[in-house]
Amino acid sequence: MAVTRFAPSPTGYLHIGGLRTSLYSYLWARKTGGEFRLRIEDTDLARNSEEAMKAIINAFDWVGLNYDGEVFYQSQRTDIYKQYIDKLLENGNAYKCYMSKEELDALRAAQEAAKQNPRYDGTWRPEEGKILPQIPEGVEPVIRIKAPTTGTIEFEDGVKGFMKFDANQVDDFVIARSNGMPTYNFVVAIDDALMEMTDVIRGDDHLSNTPKQIVVYNALGFKVPKFYHVPMINNPEGKKLSKRDGAMDVMDYKNQGYLPEALLNFLVRLGWSNGDQEIFSMEEMLELFDPSNINKSASAYNAEKLLWLNSEYIKAVSNDRLIKELKFFDLDLSHHPKRTELLDLAKQRAQTLVELKKSITDIIDVPTSYEEAGVKKFVKEDTKEFLEKYLVLLEENKDNLYDALKVEEITKPFINENGLKFPQLFQPIRLALTGGTQAPSVYDIIAILGFNEVSSRLNEALKRNFKNT
Repeated sequence: MAVTRFAPSPTGYLHIGGLRTSLYSYLWARKTGGEFRLRIEDTDLARNSEEAMKAIINAFDWVGLNYDGEVFYQSQRTDIYKQYIDKLLENGNAYKCYMSKEELDALRAAQEAAKQNPRYDGTWRPEEGKILPQIPEGVEPVIRIKAPTTGTIEFEDGVKGFMKFDANQVDDFVIARSNGMPTYNFVVAIDDALMEMTDVIRGDDHLSNTPKQIVVYNALGFKVPKFYHVPMINNPEGKKLSKRDGAMDVMDYKNQGYLPEALLNFLVRLGWSNGDQEIFSMEEMLELFDPSNINKSASAYNAEKLLWLNSEYIKAVSNDRLIKELKFFDLDLSHHPKRTELLDLAKQRAQTLVELKKSITDIIDVPTSYEEAGVKKFVKEDTKEFLEKYLVLLEENKDNLYDALKVEEITKPFINENGLKFPQLFQPIRLALTGGTQAPSVYDIIAILGFNEVSSRLNEALKRNFKNT
């Protein structure tokens, strides 16, 4: 039974890399019958954003990754952290350091000049037989943990395999600032231990933090969890993903018309696979996912793949669900008499809900203008004549125009009898009915609108001679 967590910092929006990490953590917890927790790491008071915090919660609600229990906020747990800082001070595994900022800057500069890795030199580290400097006046100390000075720090990573760090790569890092506020690596280790995390799944940008956190675990006698460090999501060129490439707020995907199931399906495949399978229901993800099978190499963001997946989900979900989703985009089809026909038609071509809305409104909204390029290409001197004749045919059959096949039955002979090619008739009709030339089948549009509306729009276009002024 796995206990996992997602622990974002509310200093900005939740991006897709974070959502992928949370999805992996969620799937593993649910698959094993364990628990998935949400923890907000908000100890950086200067950079925290209430808006970002709400956006993270909203994103989780939208994609449906339900977490167990309450949301943990690190800013509300400072008393707990202080208890463990005091414990480390008491057992000699941490100490007060009075080195000033100027001294630290000078030390760093000297080390860099000597081409050494910058690290704390242990000036205030208590050791047997060592005489510490006199405590300076007016300097509030930081608290540093005693890191091992010899040996190695080792752990088995579920993605990367056996990891080994020389102990001297970890210095006596600060676990509490001079104002008493604990630092990131300290509170993460405390919280993961107290929340009984068994598995920590996170981006491999945290790999360098892991030895420091293991130092905290060992100093307090905590059990070290299993770590899985997931490679980053790169852009198609193999570089860091930018906002332009797709590293935007998760809720921007909602605003752009993506279904949450499609986004989760897309993300689960960015670093994990099950043969050549591309489309996964949540049930299939829960059945098949195992973090041990996460790819060791970085994945590439593919915007076309996401659009394709989204189009497949739009076609697959119920019309009732689409009606509900379209309300977010200010389109309410709840009471439209042709809502089923509209959705069945439009969802075959739409890659996003935004496109779905446009396809529908292109049909149901009376056009106020006509695509000039289309008019120039398809409206000729004889267009008016055969459109008027076609209107007569439609009126004669107006009681049978409820079905696209019926419209087709009367239209094909009309085209042949008048020596027309399909675009000669259909493109002017599309222009008259929708204002453009990219709408779906004319047969379907006529069946949805009915004779009276078709007649009204065709007559208006002919009266204006398809002109916009």
